[in-house]
Amino acid sequence: MTVILLRHGRSTANTSGVLAGRSAGVELDETGRGQADAVVDRLADVVDLVGIVRSPLTRCEQTVAPLAQARGIVPIVEDRLVEVDYGSWTGRKITDLVGEDLWKTVQQHPSAAVFPDGEGLADVQCRAVRAIRDLDARLGGPDGSGVWVACTHGDVIKAIVADAMGVHLDSFQRIVVEPSSMSVVRYSSTRPYVHGVNSTGGRPPVPAPPPKPAEGAAPAADDAVIGGSTGAAAEPVRP
Repeated sequence: MTVILLRHGRSTANTSGVLAGRSAGVELDETGRGQADAVVDRLADVVDLVGIVRSPLTRCEQTVAPLAQARGIVPIVEDRLVEVDYGSWTGRKITDLVGEDLWKTVQQHPSAAVFPDGEGLADVQCRAVRAIRDLDARLGGPDGSGVWVACTHGDVIKAIVADAMGVHLDSFQRIVVEPSSMSVVRYSSTRPYVHGVNSTGGRPPVPAPPPKPAEGAAPAADDAVIGGSTGAAAEPVRP
């Protein structure tokens, strides 16, 4: 199946310079609400949308609400996709955190970073990747077709994308995930394929469903194309 990793729209915390974490009362700002509305049109021609999953935090709830209403889908709340528990860093100004010794670890060796009274980034990756893979298996049809949306948070998405790319968590700071961006990963029977990262405008690069093998034929091979894809799998799925 294919998952669209949707970061929540811009929040009141994003523009205040504060590390919101799991703080209560953080909602989308005016720009973020517009971004949430735009998700409906950005995914309008993805006709095989089978599910919407979100972090339990309000900013994710607000981001998927217009899409859920437009598609008549009740979102699934998944606790394992919640924001990082930044512990005692929660609510502090980013400018103050830059001076902390741990800041350098977060930037250069994130797999070793454990936030004071919070969780480690390696643990975040474990819970988030497990959640995505579990949900992908749960939401998929018998042939593994379909597209679903998982609305979560920046560092969580970066950790999932790093796993899908097969790179170490220490490289995840090289991945950019902006508010309301969409990153697309297809999970096959053998491995993930990353079709796009940080798509911020228009339709994200959602692949077309793989062709069904002829009756009695062996399933199509899931090997990557030597020399690069022909582009056929990237054609939009239109109604």
